[in-house]
Amino acid sequence: MTHHRDLLIVGAGILGLSHAYAAARRGLKVSVFERTATPLGASVRNFGQALVTGQPPGQMLELAKASRDIWGDWSRLAGLQIKRNGSYLFARNETEEHLLEAFCNNRAVEHGYNVALLRGAALRDVYGGQFSHHRAALHGMDDQQLYSREAIPALIDYLRRELGVEFHFSTLARDVEPGRLRSTAGDFTAPQIIVCSGHDYQTLLAEPIAALDPQICRLQMLRAKPLINLNLQHALLTGLSCVHYGAFADLPEAAGVQAQILRDAPHLHEHGIHLLISPTPYGELIIGDSHHYGRDPSPFNAEQVDNWMIELAEQTLGCKVQVVERWQGVYGSRGPGPFSFLRPAPGLSVALMHTGVGMSVGPALAERNIAQLWEQE
Repeated sequence: MTHHRDLLIVGAGILGLSHAYAAARRGLKVSVFERTATPLGASVRNFGQALVTGQPPGQMLELAKASRDIWGDWSRLAGLQIKRNGSYLFARNETEEHLLEAFCNNRAVEHGYNVALLRGAALRDVYGGQFSHHRAALHGMDDQQLYSREAIPALIDYLRRELGVEFHFSTLARDVEPGRLRSTAGDFTAPQIIVCSGHDYQTLLAEPIAALDPQICRLQMLRAKPLINLNLQHALLTGLSCVHYGAFADLPEAAGVQAQILRDAPHLHEHGIHLLISPTPYGELIIGDSHHYGRDPSPFNAEQVDNWMIELAEQTLGCKVQVVERWQGVYGSRGPGPFSFLRPAPGLSVALMHTGVGMSVGPALAERNIAQLWEQE
């Protein structure tokens, strides 16, 4: 038997689910195919940070702002637990403080970033002075944080229950062609098929994907308990992130931060380490991360990399932590831009992220893609 739908989506990560939502809320009949019994890729291995502040001016910033609104809708409609009180990016030294000050005085004003630079008494008021050993803190007030391991399944449940999206888990999409998808759950037809395959560049539409020359980024990540009653309610970053995130990385002052890292801690640059910390709903912290790039993610973690990240976390938090879990994050990276939306044939598309900000921009990116596809029909 061949099953007919309006839209078929391969992949139940954040991009696949976002496309399913954008289509289903237009009244379209949608089926989603996922090879595992539950999503296990980048969308559940991440920090759950949906950041507006770190995005560069232009389309990425606008997509992040629009995605923030969609996450708000999902929080209300699907009952997702989302912390919407922002993030703190700590300047650990004068060079990082100088960069944050320049960002706030110029780019933040020009492009409408909703931020505040906290110093002195204002910094001492943050968590009762727990972070007053830092020089300053950039409060990104539009940033959000969620627990991906629970948020993604909750979103799936909402899409299935309220919007009628049909899910086929533990199902391999073997082949796609215009109008038809063959899978281990049978054959399906639809006028539109979107492949949201994450970092799987081999199974479907390998030739058009290969033309992008993408790579895979592997990250070492940890879950830990703080050994004080911290009750953290914000995502945390440090000035190390400023040389990675586009909102800061091209500012003249970022060169000084990078030079300081290369001089004082070259191992952080070599392993792409910049500290991110996210609280879970259970009083624990997700800590990371490192970045290693290649065609295939190595299965082997380096204990020294974890030790460096733990050291950074303890310095930032001002307390010791106890590691309770370790894993590898992995995502598609280093394509021709931050994302790609290919259309190799009529009715057949590929949506790929080439950076680790799918949670931050994916919802609005999918809304844009679906609008473009159906406006053409």
